[in-house]
Amino acid sequence: MSVKAAKHARELLLKEYRGVLSTHSKAMPGFPFGSVVPYCLDAEGRPLILISRIAQHTHNLQKDAKCSLLVGERGAEDVQAAGRLTLLAEARQISDAVEVEAAATRYYRYFPQAVDYHRTHDFDFWRLEPVRARFIGGFGAIHWVDQLVLANAFAGDAEIGMLEHMNSDHANAIAHYVDLAGLPKEPAAEMVGIDTEGFHLRIGQTLHWLPFPTSCNNPGAVRQALVQLARAESWPTGGTVEA
Repeated sequence: MSVKAAKHARELLLKEYRGVLSTHSKAMPGFPFGSVVPYCLDAEGRPLILISRIAQHTHNLQKDAKCSLLVGERGAEDVQAAGRLTLLAEARQISDAVEVEAAATRYYRYFPQAVDYHRTHDFDFWRLEPVRARFIGGFGAIHWVDQLVLANAFAGDAEIGMLEHMNSDHANAIAHYVDLAGLPKEPAAEMVGIDTEGFHLRIGQTLHWLPFPTSCNNPGAVRQALVQLARAESWPTGGTVEA
């Protein structure tokens, strides 16, 4: 399995924000049960979901934590030629108060409409701990991926600080990123996540992940990459970003 395939699989997981969660049916033993869930990635790069205690998939996970998350390229005209990823995982409910708060802080940046679900509607945060993944990048490009997740080096105060700075002081730069990527201009985009490979913009209720010209391993490199993009006339595909 090539490093390139693992990178493409990870980027697909970043680009998308909803998938089909398949669990082992409690009501119909032996049958898989699929349901659609939104997700974002936690500080360790694992899918983070918020699900209701009364939902069927929750009852299924409480009985058997083994599950899978199927993610495919949105809007693909030919689904068999498009990229897709089946992530095999063990689901774990987050119960520690500190971990719940960290999950809420992160999840609600991506899905602000879900605020207070776990308080007022008996929703809980769960994380999907990857075991193995099957990535198909198109016809003939089929790989098992054992090392899929990549921890977010900026998760926590560093990421929050960068996001607050960009959203408060550099709205014009964010609007330029939207133009470069050909994304909808209304409503105004908000930057909601930064990782070493790129960043997430939320436009209304839709999420878009955009790549940096190259990996950024520290906040200084992120700043240089964002400045480069703010000055670019087209989205760069290469080059060096240094702190």
